[in-house]
Amino acid sequence: MSHLNAPRDPSRRQFHRLLLATLAASALPARAAASPEWLPITPPQPGDSPGKIEVLEFFSWGCPHCRDFNPVVKRWTEKLHKDVEFKRVPVSFGRAAWSNLARMFYALEGIGELERLDEAVFAAIHDRRVNLYTEASALAWVRQQGIDASRFSEAFKSFSTETHVARAEQLSRAYKVDSVPLITVAGRFRVVNKAAHDQAGLFTVVDELIARVRKEQPTHRKR
Repeated sequence: MSHLNAPRDPSRRQFHRLLLATLAASALPARAAASPEWLPITPPQPGDSPGKIEVLEFFSWGCPHCRDFNPVVKRWTEKLHKDVEFKRVPVSFGRAAWSNLARMFYALEGIGELERLDEAVFAAIHDRRVNLYTEASALAWVRQQGIDASRFSEAFKSFSTETHVARAEQLSRAYKVDSVPLITVAGRFRVVNKAAHDQAGLFTVVDELIARVRKEQPTHRKR
């Protein structure tokens, strides 16, 4: 005789409910652990700032999330200690347009105009839809900002700029950058990108990782 339709013992049903609830509760920590606030960089990268804790921001002026992130980054850098070296690395992901933005970044840095025009470039691209993706359009725009066109053009095409762009591409590959903005710490830690939801929380994680590096590597002293 089949027992498929036989009534179940109430005590057994209660036991099953209790067992399922216990299993569900025990699974919660494992699920949370699957979403860490940082990931290890493998293999670790040596960095270009000996004796410093190097923090990199991989970004592009063409990225709208980087545009929103930029003011938060600037506020954070105002409080940096001398043992921390912060650098921005413009990436292209193989796009010619973003590669030209990287050249524009290093050209403006080379002529001492990056700090003044950094936010203005973001605003031009994302707020006013200005095309800055070619040398000609970038040249026309910087002229409007009061920069000598020949000086910018020379910097844009310079060996120094090409060297910096090539290094940025090399770093992007070494750090396995697949999205921006991305923050890395000491060539060892990649902060999980929560910029769209919790920008302040992201830099809390960065500060904790910097403190961890100081503790683990006595050569890094807070000054």
